[in-house]
Amino acid sequence: MVFEKGGSSTEALSPLPREETPLLGKASHLSSQPKTFANVFIAIVGAGVLGLPYTFKKTGWAFGVLMIVAVSIATYHCMMLLVYSRRKLESLQGFSKINSFGDLAFSICGSIGRIAADVMIVLSQAGFCVSYLMFIANTMAYVFNSSGDTVMGFKPKAFYIWAGFPFQLGLNSIPTLTHLAPLSIFADVVDIGAMGIVMVEDVQIITKQQQDLLAFGGWNVLFYGLGVAIYAFEGVGMVLPLETEAKNKEKFGRVLGLSMIFICLMYVSFGVLGYFAFGDETKDIITTNLGFGLLSNLVQLGLCVNLYFTFPIMMNPVYEVFERRFFEGRYCVWQRWLVVLLVSLVALSVPNFADFLSLVGSSVCVMLGFVLPALFHLMVFKDERNYRGLILDAVILIIGLIIVIYGTWSSLMGIFYARD
Repeated sequence: MVFEKGGSSTEALSPLPREETPLLGKASHLSSQPKTFANVFIAIVGAGVLGLPYTFKKTGWAFGVLMIVAVSIATYHCMMLLVYSRRKLESLQGFSKINSFGDLAFSICGSIGRIAADVMIVLSQAGFCVSYLMFIANTMAYVFNSSGDTVMGFKPKAFYIWAGFPFQLGLNSIPTLTHLAPLSIFADVVDIGAMGIVMVEDVQIITKQQQDLLAFGGWNVLFYGLGVAIYAFEGVGMVLPLETEAKNKEKFGRVLGLSMIFICLMYVSFGVLGYFAFGDETKDIITTNLGFGLLSNLVQLGLCVNLYFTFPIMMNPVYEVFERRFFEGRYCVWQRWLVVLLVSLVALSVPNFADFLSLVGSSVCVMLGFVLPALFHLMVFKDERNYRGLILDAVILIIGLIIVIYGTWSSLMGIFYARD
């Protein structure tokens, strides 16, 4: 069940993608600054924000705020490192052919770079989708099976994952993202609306009662908090396509910076308000703290619908990598079904939502967001005499590797401890 993508004669005559083929074609419509701002917001903000109040509970609210601010600044800097590296290479080559993270990796490190980028993209995107399924299953179980009773012989979490599995197979069988675009817009609107409602509920609770709050949770939770914060700023892989599509590329860095400031303030507000409202009772998915009621249930179900339809969009880069590497760029439905099955099985085996966010953030997200951008920039500009910039690249590279090693270990211990 392997088919050629596209149906027109032009597409049929197009050469199959090779190792050096850019993943994205040239944009036909360039984005204005407001549209670029919105695209950055959509690319970065995801399910990770729902775990921030619980993270603030573990790290302390002041420590959590510092980590969010630090990660936002570092993420912006490393995103711009990718942009600077691409511009430098294109100035040397005299033409543009670097349109994605994988293209940049191949231009700098050859096939090894492309493989490393592909592996990181597959693990990160699949990790995001695992967290989506965990959120959907836990939320549905909370809304409809709060007593904890089994459903048709299954645990509630397992039942809701398998109940949605056939429909996910259908959605992930769609060969093009064009038909999913309206669902993506709907998902973003629901996401923003739900976050606003949760924050309003938090404020109302805070005005009625005071909680005993922790400001600093200690250094032992540093890597845990960093993992969740880094996960929340997902989207580094989209920065090069977004700059490619920007109409005014000279002002792209400014627009990106404003977007990151806005997202940082939103994350800090969401995390602080959630923790201030519920204190030690803050749960790993903040929406489950809202209790039962029509508004609460609508918010939680809306977020489930949001992530359910976002799942095939986030999995598309995974399918692109597999189909390019193993099926000569051709659409393969059974490969997609197999990947959806594997992601579902992982979602069933992980007990805690926020702990899993920390694991993905500490491992592949750090590699994609910090280690590889610093490494690429260091390699591209190694002959320049900007020693301060090269030293900063080396520092980011070393700190990133430390976070990967210790953060991944800490998150795995948290998951196994929760399982016990």
